[in-house]
Amino acid sequence: MQFIDPVASRPTIFVVDDDASVRASVVSLLESEDYLVRSFACARDFLATPLPQEPACLILDMHMPVLGGLDVVAELGRMDAGIPVIFLTGVGTIALSVQAIKAGATEFLTKPVQPERLLDAVRSALAADVPAQLLRRELAVLRERLASLTPRERETMELVIGGLLNKQVADAMGISEIMAKTHKRKVMEKMQARSLPDLVRDAERLRIVSTRHR
Repeated sequence: MQFIDPVASRPTIFVVDDDASVRASVVSLLESEDYLVRSFACARDFLATPLPQEPACLILDMHMPVLGGLDVVAELGRMDAGIPVIFLTGVGTIALSVQAIKAGATEFLTKPVQPERLLDAVRSALAADVPAQLLRRELAVLRERLASLTPRERETMELVIGGLLNKQVADAMGISEIMAKTHKRKVMEKMQARSLPDLVRDAERLRIVSTRHR
């Protein structure tokens, strides 16, 4: 598996803020520092966007309609999308800052933010992203391996990680035990799992639910 040098790759900064003037100002500042910037007025549009395998961080407005900043961070957690978050807010209180830090924010800044303060926060967030960046790459590789499975192999995987033996898998799928063993071997090869515990761990990272047939 090939990894890109985090220092050599061009970082991506995501900006999510429903205030067009703030969004434009932040984007302009970041682009002047040669960052690759992607901006969104709607949190749902951002959440539908795949995260890059290169270094990245998110500058996120705390208060937005429909989905607020804390909602976005919670959704990222459910998606296993590790990315450092810098919160921006027009109203900063100690209670709110505590909420933000507990949610996993690397920084909590109030608007209007000083340009150098924001840039310092971005640099710190990108440095903190290196471990998460490697995890995102590993997860991307696992997803590619999963996509290589045929529907029957995927079904076999869901049965196997549920603890079913070869004969039980065969009965559940209505196939011979020899064919069940063949599907299982293909799954292990394509997923590059050296053992059943390895396959179970990969399935957990991919949020795959096991299938148990009576």
